[in-house]
Amino acid sequence: MTRRKQAAPDKITAPVKAGLVKPMTARAVTPEPVDAATLAEIFARLSAANPEPRSDLEYLNPYTLLVAVVLSAQATDKSVNLATAPLFARADNPAAMLALGEETVRHHIRTIGLFNTKAKNVIALSRILIEEHGGAVPRERAHLEVLPGVGKKTASVVLNVAFGEPTIAVDTHIFRVSNRVPLAPGSTTDKVQAGLEAIVPEPYRLNAHHWLILHGRYVCKARKPECWRCPIADLCRYPDKTVGPG
Repeated sequence: MTRRKQAAPDKITAPVKAGLVKPMTARAVTPEPVDAATLAEIFARLSAANPEPRSDLEYLNPYTLLVAVVLSAQATDKSVNLATAPLFARADNPAAMLALGEETVRHHIRTIGLFNTKAKNVIALSRILIEEHGGAVPRERAHLEVLPGVGKKTASVVLNVAFGEPTIAVDTHIFRVSNRVPLAPGSTTDKVQAGLEAIVPEPYRLNAHHWLILHGRYVCKARKPECWRCPIADLCRYPDKTVGPG
């Protein structure tokens, strides 16, 4: 009986067969970002559909907006609103929040994820606002970003919504929309933010944050985008569009 010569292990497939690495798959072709004219048309349509967009978070003033955004990390806006309505009725400024104390704040926000840490942050940032900013929310990004529980995204939201600065705070919804269309694709939220803030036409910069987040939340959804009712579907280059609600 002639023994069949055993083939030498393939240097590429052997590690895959051994389970040491995952097999390589063909890389999907990423569409080119939309051109300037298309970009302008996209925002013109989003603006026409919702001329005066606003945040889903409910707030009374810059301070309560800041607290609401801090609480919204890894939580839905709906859950935050349910918790903050009675909280803000008792404390709508840093001094009143400090007077309530951490335990009472914790009780009010106990239905929100990470409520223990968030209660500590709300009390700590309230104290800093009183001691260093006269009880007011600062308009400078550097001063906002050093507050407990506040990062780049939270600071961008406060600057945009409370103070009318044309910043774009990139959350998971905006990140998805920007990469799908694509508008300003990027591998990180910081890269997408920088890209969007550089290319969004000036007339739309103030409200771009709201339009994109609402579009991602209610139309361009993560698992199944509702392309059949999307106002920019014909301008979008996403290759896996859905065709109906079925």
